[in-house]
Amino acid sequence: MSRRVSLDKPSGVLYKTIRLINHTVNHKLANDRLSTTFAALADPTRRAILAKLLLGECSVGELAEPFEMSKPAVSKHLRVLERAGLIAQRREAQWRRCRIKAGPLKEVSDWTERYRQVWEERLDRLDDYVQELKIKETKNHGRKQHIK
Repeated sequence: MSRRVSLDKPSGVLYKTIRLINHTVNHKLANDRLSTTFAALADPTRRAILAKLLLGECSVGELAEPFEMSKPAVSKHLRVLERAGLIAQRREAQWRRCRIKAGPLKEVSDWTERYRQVWEERLDRLDDYVQELKIKETKNHGRKQHIK
């Protein structure tokens, strides 16, 4: 008999796991800005919010529109993005307006750029090796292969 787990009302183990992840993101990674940024970017909802903010400043209500979740749930996502330094919020009368901040994204870009260069060099070497194999194959194409 399988036990059904509801994500709306998490079981004890799932609830503790979620709390541990939230604690890690909110407290332990606070000193490591890059890790905090990656943790915030790990969620597809938060990435979608950032994509919308690329088009310009939005209210919390405008950001919540495309998602099938409560406004408090969207606000939690916004708090994670704000703690990571990815967005800034300001009050305008009774509305909260959000805008994207580029600093942490630049740090992610700089960090990944170093690894992109390494992988490009490795892929270039692999391409050279494949080309050598193709040349050897065409040279041996006309010759009989002796099988032992």
